[in-house]
Amino acid sequence: MLSLEPNFFHNIVFNLRMENSKRVSIWIKAVRPQTLPAAFVPVCVGAALAYHDQLLLWDATIVALMCAFLIQIGTNFANDYFDFKKGADTDQRIGFERATAKGLISADAMRNATIITMGLAFLLGLYLVWHAGWAIFWIGTASLIFGILYTGGPFPLGYNGLGDIFVFVFFGIVAVMGTYYVNALEWSNASFWASLAVGALATNILVINNLRDVDQDKIAGKNTLGVILGEGALRWEYLLMLLLALAIPPHFYFQLGYEATIFLPFLISPYGFTQLYKVWFWDDKHKFNKVLEHTARFMTFYGILFSIGIIVDHL
Repeated sequence: MLSLEPNFFHNIVFNLRMENSKRVSIWIKAVRPQTLPAAFVPVCVGAALAYHDQLLLWDATIVALMCAFLIQIGTNFANDYFDFKKGADTDQRIGFERATAKGLISADAMRNATIITMGLAFLLGLYLVWHAGWAIFWIGTASLIFGILYTGGPFPLGYNGLGDIFVFVFFGIVAVMGTYYVNALEWSNASFWASLAVGALATNILVINNLRDVDQDKIAGKNTLGVILGEGALRWEYLLMLLLALAIPPHFYFQLGYEATIFLPFLISPYGFTQLYKVWFWDDKHKFNKVLEHTARFMTFYGILFSIGIIVDHL
């Protein structure tokens, strides 16, 4: 009679758990957590402005945040899929590991994940449409479509020097003003000005990405601004976007009548200028993955402090 060792089934269960844990880890990396501040910060700032005006609705804000995360993740999945299909992700890539190009996730699975994620964002967004009207339907639909068109379609924005504009508009102006609108059911001058700061910092995440990958993008025919205008232009863009973000709190103070707490983001300005120094003077692009992570953290800290300054002004 065949006999099995006592640990036989235990080993099978252990190996299955390890395999599942590995799969989960791969998908988490494919989500690109380092980019998620670009989804969180706009909603945080837009909600803070709604609270300041005594118009905050928690249900609308939470749904908006969920939609923002899903659109960001779906855009990342689509980027992974289309870059693989276009041959942009090669073995020479020095950026974060791309799951499809590395064979860790099949192209079909990544495509399906994109469809599911964007579909969930659309379904959740219907609640905001029911609550806030057709303006949100068109804004949300445009966000989903352009999230795909960033690297997909016949004229991918990221391949034709328009990626920076896409990020600034949709992860800055649209996201902040849209969040305020689903709360207040009206547009706000303050939300527009705040959106410029958020859009600028979100753009800087992309700037680092493009600066790091400029050599590989040239080979792949991916015409980012770095490929079109050169690395120097990206360094100047990073500086200008940082200065734009830091110019917004003074505007709130001097032009919109906010209290001095609106200057709270200045507390972390040395952190931002430290990243600027690295962008301007570091030559080893392998180190830019860390700069990208720090740029995203700076955006997070800025957004939280800016939101606190807005909220405290109401108290």
